[in-house]
Parts: sequence; structure tokens; C-alpha cells
Amino acid sequence: MAEAYPTPLAGQRITATLLRSMQPLVARKTADTQRAATTTTTADPHLTFDVAAGAVYVMDGIIKYDGPAAADLNLDWSAPTGSLGEWYGWGAGHSPVISWNNTPAMVTDSQQARGYPIRTETNDITSARSFGCLGTGGTPLTVALWGTLRVGSTAGTYSLDWAQLVSDATAVTLYTDSWIRLQRIA
Repeated sequence: MAEAYPTPLAGQRITATLLRSMQPLVARKTADTQRAATTTTTADPHLTFDVAAGAVYVMDGIIKYDGPAAADLNLDWSAPTGSLGEWYGWGAGHSPVISWNNTPAMVTDSQQARGYPIRTETNDITSARSFGCLGTGGTPLTVALWGTLRVGSTAGTYSLDWAQLVSDATAVTLYTDSWIRLQRIA
């Protein structure tokens, strides 16, 4: 059965608050954020949400980033205590992203003539996953995000936390107009 939140009742007064609760929450980066020489994931200043206790949300988004190939990007999440769920990120496998091999064998985490391998693993809602970088000045990459967040009995903040996977003096950058959308469904 499909879920929707809230479920208006016959004769219920339509208020601005009710209409607002039906809309998705969207967090969009309004400025680039750079992080250098750190592997400690911290909340992105733009990609955070206040979430309600007992609520269920579905999530999607696009993260555009660039950084040194030696550093890679490590994405993680913070959620209120007791939250459960899964997230999925489709993006370039981590280092080395660039290599070429004409041997007909399974090759992981390398670019081939047929394209980049992608990470498709499922992750616990607050587990980290790393993605590859091409090197600064290269072509920025993206990670497509999906997931489900089931908030426990404590309301709080849900945030995308990130850092370099391997500390490097050259910054990894998350770019303006990266975005995440949460839609409450229960």
C-alpha cells in the first residue's frame, strides 16, 4: 500500500501548516565547501534537515564534487538516536579511478574503455561510503543518492557529513547546487 503524509480527512480544515507538511524538504548548497587535510567527517553547512520523531522519510539527491585522486570523498550521515534506514550512493569507485586495462578480467575501481565502475552497495543510514576523485582541475564527478530514514522516538538533525577518505593538503570540494530532498511519507 502506498504511503503519504499527512492523510487529510474529509471535512478537515486546510491550513498553511498542513499544506507545508505535504511538501518535500529540499536542502541545496548555496556555496562551494572545501575540506583539506582532514578525514573527520563533519556536517555540510548546507545539507542538513530538522526531522520529526517517529517520522519516515524517503531521500534523493545529487552531490557534485572534485578533489585530488589520492584523497577521495568519504560521505557519512548523522541522524537522531534510534534512527534506522538505508541509503544508496551511485558514484565512481574509489582510488584509483583512472587506470586502463585491456586484459579480459574483472577489474575493480578503475576506468576502462567501457566507463567507470560505480559503487552500488546498500548502507545503513548512518554508515560511511567512499567515492573516487579524478584530481583537482579535472572533470567534477557526481554521486546520486537515494534512501529511507525512519526516525526513532527522538527528533533532531539529519545531515550529510563528509571529509576526505585519505588526508591530503589539496581540498576536496562539494559544489554549489548539490542538493538533497526529503519527503515525509509517514
